Amino acid sequence: MRAENGNVVPGLTIFASFRGYRAAWLSGDAIAGVMLAAIAIPEQLATAKLAGFPVEAGLYAFVAGTLAFAILGANRFASVGADSTIAPIFAASLGALGPPGSSEYHGLAAMLALGVGAILIGVGIGRLGWIADLLSIPVTTGVLAGISAHIIIGQLPSLLGLTIPQAPLLLRLLDIAQHAGNANPYACLIGLAVLAVTAVAGRVSERIPGALAGLCGAGFAVAALGLRAHGVAVIGSLKAAVPAFALPPATDVAHVTALAPLALVVAAVCTLQTAVVVRSFPSDPDAVDDASPDFTAIGVGSIVAGLAGAFPVNASPPRTAVVQGAGGRSQLSGLIAVATVAAVVAFFSQLAAYVPEAALAGVLIFVGGRIFRLNDMLRIARYSRREINLVLAGALLVVVLPIQTGMLLAIMLSLAHGVSLVMWPAATQLFQVRGTTVWWPPTGERDVVDVPGIVVFEPAAPLNFTNAEYISERLTDAVAQAKQPVKLLVIEGSAISDVDYTGSQKLQSVIGRLRARGTDVALARLIVPHAQAAAERSGLIAALGKDHVFKSVQEAVTGLTGGA
Repeated sequence: MRAENGNVVPGLTIFASFRGYRAAWLSGDAIAGVMLAAIAIPEQLATAKLAGFPVEAGLYAFVAGTLAFAILGANRFASVGADSTIAPIFAASLGALGPPGSSEYHGLAAMLALGVGAILIGVGIGRLGWIADLLSIPVTTGVLAGISAHIIIGQLPSLLGLTIPQAPLLLRLLDIAQHAGNANPYACLIGLAVLAVTAVAGRVSERIPGALAGLCGAGFAVAALGLRAHGVAVIGSLKAAVPAFALPPATDVAHVTALAPLALVVAAVCTLQTAVVVRSFPSDPDAVDDASPDFTAIGVGSIVAGLAGAFPVNASPPRTAVVQGAGGRSQLSGLIAVATVAAVVAFFSQLAAYVPEAALAGVLIFVGGRIFRLNDMLRIARYSRREINLVLAGALLVVVLPIQTGMLLAIMLSLAHGVSLVMWPAATQLFQVRGTTVWWPPTGERDVVDVPGIVVFEPAAPLNFTNAEYISERLTDAVAQAKQPVKLLVIEGSAISDVDYTGSQKLQSVIGRLRARGTDVALARLIVPHAQAAAERSGLIAALGKDHVFKSVQEAVTGLTGGA
């Protein structure tokens, strides 16, 4: 069912990606499904380990997320399952409540999945996906860098064949460095080889299942060379059984209280990442997807995964890219991938007994390196020193503090940055471009002149209670610092998108004071209709006088001073 605007109505879409299906699409979906399974199997096994679960739990999460999305999701390409971005977030927090791998830990993870699922369903039905826009790209980039550090440092013991106790990240790194001399050379060689194979395959093409090839090669080496006898730890056989669906056991109030903010953080990351997937891989390149059904579908997938004894699921940008690149045209590719995974588990589960943990660590370190977006950081650094500081702050918060606390503070940092841009907006004095009627900032690229007795001032923000005092002070300073007595102050209002009552009253007060000192005040280019109406209702236009409101700066200067 579709709304009048053409978007799928959240909560009422069933098999949306299959609408208009054509027989010609079947071959592309089949190829994409098999390739998706080849990419997903090693990734899901490794992510389950990262989450503190038996490796087969990753496959349960993949099946639950994929089936839920195929039924309820709208995007044709999105791949859903266990996700290496959110796994370290909840694993670190749950590890403080119960020993990783214990029944208590698994019960808490299942309860978390139900909470995350409920939040995402609410986001989808309530069309609240805009929440993802509250996280700025610099802060998000920094947070992902911090998560990358958690993944890579957390997997170094397995790569080196060491047993290192759980500890805060930096202490754990120090402990690894102190025991590096005891590393198992066989495990280290295997892990580095799998990392290299995965990285080279990824550079050549996302469609090459380098991780699967690396795991198979590592398993063959363990079996052929008897490396278990040399201390190389293996993941053990997969359980080829249908999971027993059950509600998580009841837990105490303290644990529920601790899980609530964690569920919000994980749901926020899922919302952000799903929005990125939907925007990057739209079902129709000529239309903007409504992500609401997709949030709902991932929420249902998380709930099903929790009931199956797994953990929350998320949309995956790399796997989605594989589906689209391989020619997938609908969520049938996901269903084919699920069938392929089931066949592999049914017939080849015993072979996992030879897959070394170091090989999974190599896969995860590759994933962690991919999350570390160095190119984005370099672009941000070239653009703005202030915003690269946001990247560094976001990374440090996640690395130094407990990961859940760091994530919450990073989200608050992103919001604070957005608020600061409104509270202390760019407020620029404009000058006349020589020989024209154009007024422009003194950028050095244009030959501008200072017209005696005229000050033109542009506040680049809505005028409201958060910035009214700041803008008023900047206006007054611009007049006070002029080289000659100011006859006319023109406020260039093209960037003023709104005027609230407080902002209007503050500006009216400044207008009164300036006029009392002999400086006239005019308003030019207030072009946003909403701002025009607000200025009229609040009395700002009346305080200025309608004969002091103009469509251009030059019109104001000419009309009130006789020309410049």
